[in-house]
Amino acid sequence: MARKMLIDGDLSKPNEEEAHYDFDLFVIGAGSGGVRAARFSANMGAKVAICELPFHPISSEVIGGVGGTCVIRGCVPKKILVYGASFGSEIQDAKNYGWEVNDKVDFNWKKLLQKKTDEIVRLNGIYKRLLSNAGVKLFEGEGKLVGPNEVEVTQLDGTKLSYSAKHILIATGGRAQRPGIPGEELGITSDEALSLEELPKRALVLGGGYIAVEFASIWRGMGASVDLFFRKELPLRGFDDEMRAVVARNLEARGIDLHPRTNLTELIKTEDGIKVITDHGEELIADVVLFATGRAPNSKRLNLEAVGVELDPTGAVKVDEYSRTNIPSIWAVGDVTNRANLTPVALMEGTCFAKTVFGGEPSKPDYRDIPCAVFSIPPLSVVGLSEEQAVEQANGDLLVFTSSFNPMKNTVSGRQEKSVMKLVVDAETDKVLGASMCGPDSPEIMQGIAIALKCGATKAQFDSTVGIHPSAAEEFVTMRSVTRRVSASGKPKTNL
Repeated sequence: MARKMLIDGDLSKPNEEEAHYDFDLFVIGAGSGGVRAARFSANMGAKVAICELPFHPISSEVIGGVGGTCVIRGCVPKKILVYGASFGSEIQDAKNYGWEVNDKVDFNWKKLLQKKTDEIVRLNGIYKRLLSNAGVKLFEGEGKLVGPNEVEVTQLDGTKLSYSAKHILIATGGRAQRPGIPGEELGITSDEALSLEELPKRALVLGGGYIAVEFASIWRGMGASVDLFFRKELPLRGFDDEMRAVVARNLEARGIDLHPRTNLTELIKTEDGIKVITDHGEELIADVVLFATGRAPNSKRLNLEAVGVELDPTGAVKVDEYSRTNIPSIWAVGDVTNRANLTPVALMEGTCFAKTVFGGEPSKPDYRDIPCAVFSIPPLSVVGLSEEQAVEQANGDLLVFTSSFNPMKNTVSGRQEKSVMKLVVDAETDKVLGASMCGPDSPEIMQGIAIALKCGATKAQFDSTVGIHPSAAEEFVTMRSVTRRVSASGKPKTNL
């Protein structure tokens, strides 16, 4: 099949010189972005190979698995544990709905753990079949660059294979980081947290990002005592301040002890557990200490510098708007580029890469209005600009609409936990710039709102939309009263 390829920025017809390459495309890393790029490129007629480290739930420099972080040790197993943790409060809420439930309900961690492992093994197999069905050649082993058009794969038995490719795509993702304090080897990262043999009774989490908040919710939902330490006044830096305050309030209401503006300085092993010392001189004892202190691009072992690929100070592969590095034959997508580190973004980047290089359709990833969710209990989901971002970017005034209400389900169960919704609107154009929700089902609701924002919806169009009743989602189309007007030169205020 004839292929169109983007060569040095121009679409050119295949020429005689291309025949000496073993593959049109060689992908290093079979996570979400790598698999998407490989499959789509192959479907467009390219001869494609991909390499990935052997499978294991806990990653290392020499262990990975087809499916990558999201499928094996990220979004998917995390969401399974969130579901498992949510049943505890659901069972309690069921009592007021007429279900006669014993006060003591047992939770079997090992059973859930096995079910989680079974599912990621199943998905690992599905991803392998997707590659095979697309005609992609899969190599199990560690890949690295040895030239601008050459990849070396070290197989499980130590033998090395070398292949040439017209294009090479780096899609090796990221790795969890540790904070570099004395005793850090006593702590764990999210990799290990998803595969603990025993459920901790006393859990301590360091970090204020979504991973920290999610695991705090998971362990608390399963009955553990949880302490959450973070450097700022509120968790989830970068999200809307008002919604951050809502999440913090919900975490505390569910029994998680928050320690704002606090860091850890040392971990010490004792007979009773792990002694944790903070920068305020506090001492706590925990069964498990989770470091949710960020992730770094997984680029160290790829031999990139030797080939001349430019990296930024964090180790991220520097790319242009088409995901191309400074070496014309080498490209990169996903978390290894440290742009917007989300699985659906890696999928978008992989799709755009395939269209650009093999589809004859140069395509730039669009990073505007990317929706995302924090799967705390209850979850937070957002799309577009936070109030703070909108103020920073605005040329005129903003209108902020908020609604705080007790979900209908809670009126019978008796749970005191409000849902909060928010819209940020440009006062002059009426365009909705951002939407946020913290409450049950918020990610499911926000995916639909994201389409509206992508289409440039106005507040008037929201208002003219008929709601679904009774639902929480209808609140987004019934918020008529302005909560506050914010001047472009003013500062947004958190009122929760």
